Amino acid sequence: MATITLGGNPINTSGDLPKVGSKLADFKLVQSDLSIADLSTFAGKKLVLNIFPSIDTGTCATSVRKFNETASKLENTSVLCISRDLPFAQKRFCGAEGLENVINLSDFQEGSFGKSNGLNIVDGPLSGLHSRVIIVVDENGVVKHTEQVAEIANEPNYEEALAAL
Repeated sequence: MATITLGGNPINTSGDLPKVGSKLADFKLVQSDLSIADLSTFAGKKLVLNIFPSIDTGTCATSVRKFNETASKLENTSVLCISRDLPFAQKRFCGAEGLENVINLSDFQEGSFGKSNGLNIVDGPLSGLHSRVIIVVDENGVVKHTEQVAEIANEPNYEEALAAL
């Protein structure tokens, strides 16, 4: 369990992030067309997992925009933006913003992705949502970098995440 803050007030997550050097656990997340994506959907690609509470908050939206801008310049890399938002909300946001370089995935059905990766918020006003986390995975599914953002209102360290690629 990690302790993070929301507006300076402590809140807790459901566990620990995957360890650098470990294999990312398989997942089942819902794509914007309501089909299911799993780790094999992205086989052979490097992945930046941009995980956040809700696309409809300022910091979360900023991270999606920034990774969208960067993603177009990355070779053999997919940026996955993951939240508990419905796929419709994710698609609406990216459509309205003209964002085409990131892949939105929703953990709305069971929240199993958040649970298995120790990043669900378990108390406070955002209980049940994902905390702000970055996980970078190589083309073999090995975790190269993780960041649990300490204050949920803060942006992740984009430079460190991209350097891990």
